[in-house]
Amino acid sequence: MISSSDKAYALERARQNEIEAITVSRKSHDSAEAFDEALAAALTERRIGLVVLAGYLSIIGEHVLRAFRGRIINVHPSLIPSFCGKGFYGLKAHKEALKYGVKVTGATVHYVSGVVDGGRIILQKAVEVKDGDTPEILQKRVMEQAEQLILPQAVKMCIQEIAREKNAREGVMRQ
Repeated sequence: MISSSDKAYALERARQNEIEAITVSRKSHDSAEAFDEALAAALTERRIGLVVLAGYLSIIGEHVLRAFRGRIINVHPSLIPSFCGKGFYGLKAHKEALKYGVKVTGATVHYVSGVVDGGRIILQKAVEVKDGDTPEILQKRVMEQAEQLILPQAVKMCIQEIAREKNAREGVMRQ
């Protein structure tokens, strides 16, 4: 588990479950590019097969995108292509959904590309918007009824796909 903040509770949660947990801090690097290089190196050194962005609020840089093309996924708190793109994280997607008056929102798991929230969609799940919802209430419902359900499903699907690709490559190499 890698966090860009040493204050992230996920670090402690990972350690409690005997999962290696490290911090690659943006603040400790002179530039976004240096941070991106350090993040790519940390992932590569650990031979990571799939990068799962869950609560990661930074834009992934070119070094990581190149090193892990097709192996980075993100969960987004709306039904892409609605309420997505640069700046649409945290409560913003929910605030905008309520402001627009949608009756259905949800979550999307997608591949990460060079376009913010622009990668191929893996899974989506809709969630009803109810009268009286606040951004905070809607955020909690979307997390519980969509994000927390489809992210594990998408991870499993991606791992299976990576395994199929690896087996196909190994089969070709043996021939």
